[in-house]
Amino acid sequence: MMGTPVTLHTFLSLDGVLQAPGGPDEDTSGGFPHGGWTFPYADEQFGEAIAGWFRAGEGYLLGRRTYDIFASYWPNVPDPAEPPVARQLNSLPKYVASRTPELRLEWRNSAQLGSDVVAEVAALKQREPQRPGGELQIHGSGDLARTLHGAGLIDEYRLLIFPVVLGTGKRLFPEGSEPAALTLVSSAVTPHGVTIQTYRPAGKPSYGSFAADA
Repeated sequence: MMGTPVTLHTFLSLDGVLQAPGGPDEDTSGGFPHGGWTFPYADEQFGEAIAGWFRAGEGYLLGRRTYDIFASYWPNVPDPAEPPVARQLNSLPKYVASRTPELRLEWRNSAQLGSDVVAEVAALKQREPQRPGGELQIHGSGDLARTLHGAGLIDEYRLLIFPVVLGTGKRLFPEGSEPAALTLVSSAVTPHGVTIQTYRPAGKPSYGSFAADA
């Protein structure tokens, strides 16, 4: 693969919700009452998977809300206390998608993407990574993820699916999302029942019928 791949990392409920996985006050928009729904399922294998992905980070593509959540926490975590997440996020470039013009970003190595997010991310993908295996990683950031999915700019989807149905909340792929076929390239299950699934794009969906031939 030429250039730097874009990878998506997100936590999902069984019904596809990605809103406020980390805490009650993370995102209460729409009256969402289930914030922090991933907490009961965290275990060592779950943490190792997250840490391994962060080690491959070359830079981070973040929506405004996700950026604000990260920026309120990770700059205050000493790098040796929780490597590699704190070290990676605090030191590497962070590219932020926001409709707010001239957004003030105080977290080190942060830059706002311009109004044409698709074109800017496509240009970032053309750059060669600074080290073998380097990636541009999307974490959470549902609006940004859907935009880049629709533009065909995501090279790998890493989905952590939790054994819980929430019934309400923002979904990664709501009604009207761009149809796509994916190929499963790896999967694992944590002791607490979280499935870790990695997919790569496989073009458009194909169709057929189980009806008996006349």
